[in-house]
Amino acid sequence: MIATTAAVGAVATGAFTAIVPTLEDGTTTSAAADAPFDAALAANSTTLGSLGPAAAIVPVDLVEDMESIKDDVARVVQAADLAKLHADQAREQAERERVEALIKRGGVDGWIAQALQILELPQSLAPAVKRIVLKESNGNPRAINTWDSNARRGTPSQGLMQTIPTTYKHYVHPDLKNRPITDPVANITAGIRYMIDNYGMKTLQAGGRTNSAGNYVGY
Repeated sequence: MIATTAAVGAVATGAFTAIVPTLEDGTTTSAAADAPFDAALAANSTTLGSLGPAAAIVPVDLVEDMESIKDDVARVVQAADLAKLHADQAREQAERERVEALIKRGGVDGWIAQALQILELPQSLAPAVKRIVLKESNGNPRAINTWDSNARRGTPSQGLMQTIPTTYKHYVHPDLKNRPITDPVANITAGIRYMIDNYGMKTLQAGGRTNSAGNYVGY
């Protein structure tokens, strides 16, 4: 009889020992040898998909470090914001004190500062307004024009901004309407409001109207 009987061999797999048939020439059949391994691997394997994407697996200490960095950045930003806020408040306080000192001292600069404050306009307009005041009246709140067309009509221009009575009454700030036309602060409010209404803010910012040569022109 031709010998076809297969010997039985033992193959160690590490976690288990598989018994596989061995042929007379000492080789094992591939199907018989692979089957136990396939079954064992299938029973002991874990699907990678169930663990989620590999990128999602982040060491705990790294996560904690990232959170710490975020907290540090937030504190730095907050400190910068507070520093800016305090600096802005300090500048605003200094500006209030400067304006109050000007008003208390009086004179052209003080009158202009007070008028701008009443009109709720920026104090940065003060130099432009002062230029107009000096051109119109040379800073004299009681100045009266006796020679122009308004004077010839019997309605002379008066005060720091040289407004005629009807213009003054129409444009003076409501809170100052009971003050006379020669009141310096009231006169400035009337002149400023008239100029903005008729020529725009840019003309006021420019320090009044000018001709092609750049010379001041009365309003």
